[in-house]
Amino acid sequence: MVDQTPVTEYELHLHVDGELPAGRKEAVEAWLANHPEDAARVASWREHAELVRSRFGQIAEEPVPDKLKLSAIMRTRRSWGAIAAAAAIAAFFIGGAAGWIGRGASAAAPNEVEVFTSDALGAHRLYIGEVRHPIEVKAEEDHLLPWLSRRVGITLRAPDLGAFGLKLLGGRLLPGLASPAALFMYEGANGERFTVYCSRVDTARTAFRYDDSNNFGSVYWIEGNYGWALSGPKDRDRLKAIARTAYEQLENRAPSRSSDNQLLSRRGS
Repeated sequence: MVDQTPVTEYELHLHVDGELPAGRKEAVEAWLANHPEDAARVASWREHAELVRSRFGQIAEEPVPDKLKLSAIMRTRRSWGAIAAAAAIAAFFIGGAAGWIGRGASAAAPNEVEVFTSDALGAHRLYIGEVRHPIEVKAEEDHLLPWLSRRVGITLRAPDLGAFGLKLLGGRLLPGLASPAALFMYEGANGERFTVYCSRVDTARTAFRYDDSNNFGSVYWIEGNYGWALSGPKDRDRLKAIARTAYEQLENRAPSRSSDNQLLSRRGS
């Protein structure tokens, strides 16, 4: 019989880390099957954990420099100050070698565009799973666009995606890479959700590019030091068409097919 005790957030983190007690694994999996909001959170945590492992995992395996080993520190100065320093260093490395990972983080750290696209897909994944609170401000509220425009630092327009059967639900404010970000959410008649994410990105203009993660895809571009990302179910051609329409409206341009050739097959390709 499955344990019916309510699942705590601490247990969800243990589940992501693979450290759940054997007797609770089945209960947590059953809980996630019936609680889509928690399932979406767990999926987001796993994605971020995998991103950290893929970028910094090799650095964590590097040996500790001889000069930072406890024995070397103790030989140098046998004072309480040295002992305290040695204890602090030991705690640092026991906690996952975080300090040593930081030594090489600058070389392996993702660039601004990579962080931007990761944030956009992460926000999409997290909030489309929300049933009661997918947005902060509804589309019909007059202050939605002025509020987000003021916080993000650019005059925002929510694209009309009705041609694709998508209705604007509303938007929310999120933390961005260097400043606040705006997220607009759209929903189709079949319940599919798409998001348009915008945040300041201090880098050169880019053409349309495509990225995906698991079941989700995103077409993104940089224009005027601001990044835009149209995310939804992983369907490159459909996302490309919707993104082109959004781009034309955001830039106040006449409909055109000239942007078709701007789409790159994968990030960085």
